[in-house]
Amino acid sequence: MRAHTPPEPAAAPVLAAASPEDAGAIWTLQRAAYVSEAQIYGDPYLPPLAETEQQVRAAFDRGPVLTAVLGGRIVGAVRGAAAERAFLVGRLAVAPDARRRGIGRALMAELERRAAAGHPALERFAVSVGHGSEAALRLFRSLGYTEASRERIADHRTLVHLGKAVRPGGAPAAAPEGAVP
Repeated sequence: MRAHTPPEPAAAPVLAAASPEDAGAIWTLQRAAYVSEAQIYGDPYLPPLAETEQQVRAAFDRGPVLTAVLGGRIVGAVRGAAAERAFLVGRLAVAPDARRRGIGRALMAELERRAAAGHPALERFAVSVGHGSEAALRLFRSLGYTEASRERIADHRTLVHLGKAVRPGGAPAAAPEGAVP
């Protein structure tokens, strides 16, 4: 009988700025990641699923696009864009088989750090999440985002708009007491 050997610890992904050449891989990842969202709402035409590879490539002109690479594969991505004193977070995606490993959390921390460093007048981060996307809402709340408003965009879907202040000096505000690190 063989003794049970514990699994080796998972390697940490490498976080990096993506390049336009990564657009195809990011587009594929995004489609895989957002299928679960489509199932929640019964809507296969959610914007992240309807977006084309060319539209993903165009995101590089608006702001940073970051990836998380594990074993040579892009397993996570996020993008954002500055809009006056706010930084809009978009399309956080983690491959379904790589979820619950801190990849989304690491991508967000890096995006916030880069955004704050690159935009000294930044006052807040903003993100919108579907009302039924419980895992995403939990993640953003644990990162210190709080609900600002709700917007009904279809009979079956409401967007929850969340925000997070940037501390003076450009650093993201700390997550609230009791938030999951």
